[in-house]
Amino acid sequence: MEISPVPVPAAASEVELRPLRWGDPFRWLALGWRDLRAVPGIALFYGSCFWAMALLIGWLFRSRPEYVMSLASGCLLLGPFLAMGLYDASRRLEAGQRPALGSSITAWDTHIPSMAMLVLVLVVLELLWGRASMVVFAVFFNTGMPTSAGVVQAVFNFENWEFLAVYLLVGGAFAAIAFASMVVALPMILDRDTDALTACITSVRVAAGHPGVLLLWGLLITLLVGSSLWWTWGAGLVLVGPLLGCASWHAYRHAVAPVLSAPTQG
Repeated sequence: MEISPVPVPAAASEVELRPLRWGDPFRWLALGWRDLRAVPGIALFYGSCFWAMALLIGWLFRSRPEYVMSLASGCLLLGPFLAMGLYDASRRLEAGQRPALGSSITAWDTHIPSMAMLVLVLVVLELLWGRASMVVFAVFFNTGMPTSAGVVQAVFNFENWEFLAVYLLVGGAFAAIAFASMVVALPMILDRDTDALTACITSVRVAAGHPGVLLLWGLLITLLVGSSLWWTWGAGLVLVGPLLGCASWHAYRHAVAPVLSAPTQG
């Protein structure tokens, strides 16, 4: 018996995508840096928020690792709202308007249903990721879940190469799913006030259509975030966080063709 494929909703299939080139991720970063310089006060505010979250997670990981997952879930709830403020700043600059911190903070208020659904997807993925990691530890170690120091020692001990390979494979799979589902979803919700399903499907279409370019973009994000966390207790996030937020808006703009008939949002 032949099984019919699940149809893509019309709203998602009608979204026109643009071709991407290998140099585009670097162009997005350059445009993000331009926006960052245009709104230094807004960038400093959001960058400080990202840094504060990183410091809090780092402190909890060292002192009370059993609560890290709960705090990470809370950051996942807050992160999209912070990112939406940066998208709003870049959107207003693009439209020739003057961004304001107050309007960026409340940029999400008319998109709560769609954002709530995206946040729920992120939280579910994080919980599944955490459960899968615990299963991997249980398979390779019979001493139960290690302490925070034990986790670092196990992950960075190349004598446990089989565990390390499986751990990275499982983590990479969940990270790829989350990245593909969200890479242009939030900016699209802000720009078009679309539903979460359409935004996620469009995001997956972008990733599936240009896997190499999006892999490069994901690697650049990982490299920049990782480098910022190694610099002065993660203080690099004050710069890197807003840079990636503004650059992500331009990634969306280059990947998804605009609706020409839509009025400019104020």
